[in-house]
Amino acid sequence: MQYTLKKSLGQHFLKDENICRKIVAALQENSFQQLLEVGPGGGALTKYLLQIPGIDFKAVELDDEKVQYLQHTYPVLQGKIIHEDFLQTTIPFEDEFTVVGNFPYNISSQILFKILEWHQQVPVVIGMFQKEVAQRIASKPGSKVYGILSVLIQAYYSVEYLFDVPQGCFNPPPKVMSGVIRLTRKTESLQVQSRKQFFNLVKTAFNQRRKTLRNAVRGLFDDETLKDDIFNKRAEQLSIHDFAALTFRMRGHN
Repeated sequence: MQYTLKKSLGQHFLKDENICRKIVAALQENSFQQLLEVGPGGGALTKYLLQIPGIDFKAVELDDEKVQYLQHTYPVLQGKIIHEDFLQTTIPFEDEFTVVGNFPYNISSQILFKILEWHQQVPVVIGMFQKEVAQRIASKPGSKVYGILSVLIQAYYSVEYLFDVPQGCFNPPPKVMSGVIRLTRKTESLQVQSRKQFFNLVKTAFNQRRKTLRNAVRGLFDDETLKDDIFNKRAEQLSIHDFAALTFRMRGHN
């Protein structure tokens, strides 16, 4: 049984067995009972994940053809494939679960935002991304690529860049290098006035990242607060804790 690649779904299938084994080895450094694979595609990684003993495994796949192919090739997957768009799916397990995937590059940021909504149930994520996206997620304040994704992910997870994945490991080869990262949930929760305000502040600040914070987020604070020196900085100069502390000074927080 064959399948075709769909450019519209951002499909690049992993074919390098060694990379699959490295991802599974990284995954097994943490113990877990339940595992969700996002975008199994042709099953290169799935094949290895199914060999992990004693776990409850599920996979989310949107593409009809891939679902049929996977069920045909790995009969054990019967009843374990959630056939829908990951961005629309409801939480697949009752308790904590780990997430793994060679994430479709065209929605990889949205996948992470979805996982953030579930972060109380997701202690570990191991994902493959376009290398520049992986670096952005892992970047620190002051870096040119530090932005919304870096702050919002690192507010809840520690990020480790694990290894590069060259273009030749895929079929068809993407135009860009890829990278695998691990997110490990932080034990201490970030002190913010509300998560909604934190997200709003970070997005507003970085949407006009060339401006000083004072000009970028003017509508969110009263004039008195905006006199503070911190507002002379640009968004990329602020740490996650700086943003968190500022949520307590936003308008309408009482």
